[in-house]
Amino acid sequence: MPSIGLSKPLNISREIMPRHVAIIMDGNGRWAKLRGRPRIFGHKYGAERVREIVEQAGQCGIEVLTLYAFSDENWKRPIEEIGVIMHLLEHYLRKERDELNRKNVQFRVIGDLSKLSSSLRNLVLETRTMLSGNSGLILNVALSYGARAEMTRAVAAIAAQLAAGQLKPEQIDQELVSSNLDTAGLPDPDLVIRTSGEQRISNFLLWQAAYSEFYFTPIMWPDFTRDEFTKALESFASRERRFGLTSAQVESSNQAASMQKMESRPC
Repeated sequence: MPSIGLSKPLNISREIMPRHVAIIMDGNGRWAKLRGRPRIFGHKYGAERVREIVEQAGQCGIEVLTLYAFSDENWKRPIEEIGVIMHLLEHYLRKERDELNRKNVQFRVIGDLSKLSSSLRNLVLETRTMLSGNSGLILNVALSYGARAEMTRAVAAIAAQLAAGQLKPEQIDQELVSSNLDTAGLPDPDLVIRTSGEQRISNFLLWQAAYSEFYFTPIMWPDFTRDEFTKALESFASRERRFGLTSAQVESSNQAASMQKMESRPC
C-alpha cells in the first residue's frame, strides 16, 4: 500500500514556484507486477495517490495541475483494463468532487471526450460545471488525450475559419494556435514530471511543453508521495530558466526582482 503523509516541509518563493505542473502518471502496472498482483491493483492505488498530490498542489499555490490519466494510445489496451480505469475515473469524480468543491478547486478536462461512455462523459461535464465557480487550483485531467490529435483538431478549426472567410492567413500566429488547443486559457506547463523511470514525453502537451522543465524519477506513480513531489518542485526551483536569453541577462532580471519583497509559500 502506498505510504501517506508529508514529512518534509517546502518553502519556495512565489516567484519561482511553477504556475503549472503537468504529470505523466506512469508505472501503475509495473508497480502491481512487482508485488505479484494484477495491473488493475496498481491502477487502484494510483488513483488513491491522485488525492494526495492534488491536495499538496493546492496548498503550494500552484495554479494548474494537469494529470495524464488516459491517452489516445491507451484505448489499445485489454478491454478489461480499460474498463477498470474508466470505473476508477468515474469513482474518483463521484467520491471527490464535493471535497474538491470545498477546497475551491476548479476542474477541466482535455482530450477527445466523444470516445468516452455517455455516463462518464456526462459526469465529467457535470463536474466541470459544478466546480466552474471556484477560484483555486485548476485540476486539468488529460483524458482520451493525444497531443498530435489535439494539434490536428486545432489545425482543422483554423482551416475552417479560413474557408469561411473569418480569418486571413497572415493572422495565423502562435497565439491563435494556442487559442485553438484544448488548453486554451491555461498557462503552459513550467514543469513536466514523469514517474517510473521512463524518459519520454509520450504524445503529451507537445506544443505547450516547448519550454517546460522536465523531471524524471524512477519512483512509480503509486509510490509518488508528497515528499517525492517536493523533490520535483525543489529541483525546478534550483534551475535557471533562460527562454533563449543569456545567463547574464537572466541574472540581471533576477537581481531586479530580488529587490521586491519575496513571499514564501510553505507546502
